[in-house]
Amino acid sequence: MSEQPLNPTSADAPADAASDQAPAGSTAADAPAAAPTGPATDVTADEAAALRAASFERARRLRMEPRFPGGPAADPAGSHHERRIRSFQPRRSRVTTGQQEALERLWPKWGLDIDGKRVLDLAELFDGLPVVLEIGFGMGEATAQMAADDPGTGILAVDVHTPGQGNLLGLADKAGSTNVRVANGDAVILLREMLAPESLDGLRVYFPDPWPKARHHKRRLIQPEFLDLVAPVLKPGAIVHCATDWEPYAEQMLEVLTAHPRFANTAADGGYAPRPAFRPLTRFEGQGLDKGHVVHDLLFARV
Repeated sequence: MSEQPLNPTSADAPADAASDQAPAGSTAADAPAAAPTGPATDVTADEAAALRAASFERARRLRMEPRFPGGPAADPAGSHHERRIRSFQPRRSRVTTGQQEALERLWPKWGLDIDGKRVLDLAELFDGLPVVLEIGFGMGEATAQMAADDPGTGILAVDVHTPGQGNLLGLADKAGSTNVRVANGDAVILLREMLAPESLDGLRVYFPDPWPKARHHKRRLIQPEFLDLVAPVLKPGAIVHCATDWEPYAEQMLEVLTAHPRFANTAADGGYAPRPAFRPLTRFEGQGLDKGHVVHDLLFARV
């Protein structure tokens, strides 16, 4: 199985790829500082090198440390997995008091870091429920609603956005839902290293980043190589459900899924499917519809 688009060489990375690796929750003050140079300073070359090394070491420690005691790690697999172009870009935004409280209280119970070091026992993790994987849940409102509406299905929800992780945990707890687990980190590592064959009953990818610039299309999640990772961990008949309001990305999704030999379109006409009742109309989706965007759902079964 080829993973080239998911694991290009550094020469293939766009100029802004380094931004994807910044420590979660970092500020400009956390970034490696340029050593003072030029005639206005008395810093020697050796001292400048030492300053740079210390600054990079501080940034490395920030990447590896949880933002909250017992909470999600900033870079759970960064120390022992390859660097590659990511399909996601961590967002830097403030964690509210309520989100932090939910993370500190509920992460030890319902959270896990994607470190690539073990294979998850989903039956134990979800008390024997069938499990669907959701990649990219934003602030978690739709995920929490789906969990509350269908308590007989476990949802393994993956994202890197710390405020969203805390928000989803809080919403699930408030609703009394016990069928949600929040995974922090790279879904590719989760699929490749931490899920057993035929362990998932479905995959949901709702409104992934469309990466609209042509030079960034390689970052889009739905690619043939990604589906190669997905197919073995899905049970036969499991549904891959994608949704997007970005027309060119919808067309790519349809083309890639249709061409893959392990997936079959559930739509009789071979095109897009109506929005199923179980997928809530999200706030983000409503904003797009208000702007005239057309939302496309795709439902493909693993064969």
